[in-house]
Amino acid sequence: MSSKADRDIEKTYSNEEFVAKLRRLADSIESGEKFEIQIAGERIYVPVRAAYSIEHERGDSEEEIEFQIKWSN
Repeated sequence: MSSKADRDIEKTYSNEEFVAKLRRLADSIESGEKFEIQIAGERIYVPVRAAYSIEHERGDSEEEIEFQIKWSN
């Protein structure tokens, strides 16, 4: 089994694209099914066992909210 290369990508989406992805994610969580998403050309499969969290960061001139999904391979 080959290991995947490390990756750290941030992708910006239009409001419509972001809403559609959030809706699909919510539907997957609610139905207890894995979530599939393509980010910058790579298809990611999020297992049902994933943990979901929301992070808030504040600096001098900006704030950030991150919706995080984590799982172990």
